[in-house]
Amino acid sequence: MTDRVVLITGAARGQGRAHAERLSADGADVILVDIAAPLPPSVPYDSATPDDLAETAKLVAANGRRAFSACVDIRDHDALCEAVDAGVAELGRLDVIVANAGICVPATWDKVSPQDFQDTIDINVVGTWNTVMAGAKHIVAGGRGGSIILISSAAGLTMEPFMIAYTASKHAVTGLARSFAAELGKHRIRVNSLHPGSVVTPMGSVEMVEAMVEAATSNPVLRHGFSKQVIPDSVALPEDIADAVAWLASDQAKYVTAAAIPVDLGVTGT
Repeated sequence: MTDRVVLITGAARGQGRAHAERLSADGADVILVDIAAPLPPSVPYDSATPDDLAETAKLVAANGRRAFSACVDIRDHDALCEAVDAGVAELGRLDVIVANAGICVPATWDKVSPQDFQDTIDINVVGTWNTVMAGAKHIVAGGRGGSIILISSAAGLTMEPFMIAYTASKHAVTGLARSFAAELGKHRIRVNSLHPGSVVTPMGSVEMVEAMVEAATSNPVLRHGFSKQVIPDSVALPEDIADAVAWLASDQAKYVTAAAIPVDLGVTGT
């Protein structure tokens, strides 16, 4: 990844920060994007802050690489394009996109408000589309090919109860990856979706788990969810997902495209 440039959304913490640390350690400069502001009120975990985003940039700098940071809501297409354009102008090119930003609203089907559903779709689907649209044109213009990695979820491959909006949105992300792969392949741009299960991040916070447990009381038959992993006594860390991202971003995966790749301890295989 030496001297390549990567765009990462949701970069202030969690998986996004892990991707930035790993790819910069592998030699890439990075464009770091995060809302770094309050998330919709239905989200049961704390929002990232500008300080969180600044800390990610420091970690990139500690790896000897450059970082361009922008506090942007990925739902704002024009603002996101402006930020990515500025990042490419400063860092000189774009080779890889990691569309990582997303939210989850855990609740039973009848407790999800229209606004909750709309917020999830706007961030997870429209925001992912905005991210590709803001960045892919720069990869095409570079004429070197590249890699686009859309972070979906195990919920983008299988049935997951008590997160209807999230599951619908992540299935849509899976479809986006396949569709973009078909059209961008002529530019030697690979597009894949990555599907983590439960990962130790703010989205996997105590508040999130408590909300899922509460929702599960409505239908105990469905209480297992992401606990169906087949590798026992294991928990995925953001760095584990970053390993898969680093592979997909690299030339080692040069013939991998239109794939939906689970990193979920076997959840989607059961």
